[in-house]
Amino acid sequence: MQEAIVEMEEDIVIVGGGIAGLTTALGLHRLGLRSLVLESSESLRITGFALTLWTNAWRALDALGIGNSLRAHYPPFPRFRVGSSVPSEIESPDKDGGYEGRCVRRKELLETLEREFPHGTIRYSSKVVSIEDTGYHKLLHLADGSTLKTKVLIGCDGVNSLVAKWLGLQKPVYSGRSAIRGFVEYPDGHGLQPRLHAYFQGGVRYGYVPCGDKYLYWFCTYSSSLQHDEDMKENPAEMKQFVLSKISQLPQEALAVVELTELDSISCSPLKLRLPWTLLLGNICKGNVCVSGDALHPMTPDIGQGGCSALEDGVILARCLAEALLKKPRDEIQNEEEENARIEKGLEKFAKERRWRSFSLISAAYVVGFIQERDGKVMSFLKEKFLSQFTVSCVLKMADFHCGELNISGSVAGFRCFLLFQDFGMSWQLVLLSYMAFAFYPERNCALEMEEVPGVNPQLGIQCFGMVISYPSVTLLIDMEIVERAVVLVLIGPIMQLLEMLNAGLL
Repeated sequence: MQEAIVEMEEDIVIVGGGIAGLTTALGLHRLGLRSLVLESSESLRITGFALTLWTNAWRALDALGIGNSLRAHYPPFPRFRVGSSVPSEIESPDKDGGYEGRCVRRKELLETLEREFPHGTIRYSSKVVSIEDTGYHKLLHLADGSTLKTKVLIGCDGVNSLVAKWLGLQKPVYSGRSAIRGFVEYPDGHGLQPRLHAYFQGGVRYGYVPCGDKYLYWFCTYSSSLQHDEDMKENPAEMKQFVLSKISQLPQEALAVVELTELDSISCSPLKLRLPWTLLLGNICKGNVCVSGDALHPMTPDIGQGGCSALEDGVILARCLAEALLKKPRDEIQNEEEENARIEKGLEKFAKERRWRSFSLISAAYVVGFIQERDGKVMSFLKEKFLSQFTVSCVLKMADFHCGELNISGSVAGFRCFLLFQDFGMSWQLVLLSYMAFAFYPERNCALEMEEVPGVNPQLGIQCFGMVISYPSVTLLIDMEIVERAVVLVLIGPIMQLLEMLNAGLL
């Protein structure tokens, strides 16, 4: 049998031309590093019609230099209508001008990214079928029989990632839920106010949002089975009637959005996620290989962070890799061993930055979706009274993240922070949290300082695990990654117990 011929060699190869792959390639290009994107389809991979981009996504797009070109076509939505058949009107908490949410056509996002590349960055009809380890290089075998040698391999190849499988990450699991999505065109304009509408009723989550002046994007998620989806996905007329039957009690405006949707603008897909604890135990990177986007953290769409987090990934990965390769001039790198060590260091830094962020996003999306689609009496009451504000707060909280700028200075906003706790009613909880952080991660560089507040009785001290804090005002300087880990350790037990009680029908 004749051996495959190595057609070409590239320093950096990205498998997958979706949001994560193109963002990573553009980030590398902005920093002066060439990469090659291998896309299995014949053109841009446009699955889905539109997506909501939240604050964190726009920060990433601004870092890439393309945010304003997209803003020009898509107005922000400053309001939310969230709830049951009579939703609540919620204003965005935009006190400091930091919040931003817009619905963007997926096709235009990908085309905007593609236009920024030098010619030849994307190679279409290039499906990777296997990966071979050859020491400091990886040898990629393509479906057409050709091979490609690379020093860095980045898997942005989606939920069913070949690269993630090569790294040994567990396969994503079916969530027991599915989504039907649609896109409606209004040639003369839809005339709706820029706001996101979301309804939770009868075990279904349905919503719609303007996407520019002439389009609306809508979604419907529901409990289902893989067999049900398989039977329905080839029949868009059945999908349409299914959604209409599920939302029949909603206002006519909500029904009209689905009724006006053309059959070729409706799709159905099962919702999968990677079990979050597998990211803590598995390999996000190994040697000169890593994964990003849906290949790293597939999640349910309940907080709208799938595409947004892929944009985060791309900026951070490009910066980590460029920092490792460019801080020392490449012509001064003496041999392949030193270069490979730098590559591994860069990918390990990326994995460290994204591991807990990915864990948090997957977990938050799952919990929000689980609560939204529960239909018992107690849960219905809680949803009616509290869920609207909770949902919006959770979405905005998870979106309040800054991936940092595209530079190789090594400074990234948001990793170290001063927190001043002046409310005595809350300080004991926060001090306890910080103490747990020190206890679980003593090797990290942390410092706890106290300052006296005039007029405050110093006897109002508290004690936790033998550690006495004498003042209710505590200044805490701590690595925020540690706080995030401590929050998970504190909350994961009660959350899992709550879910078990709900599944058992006790709530």
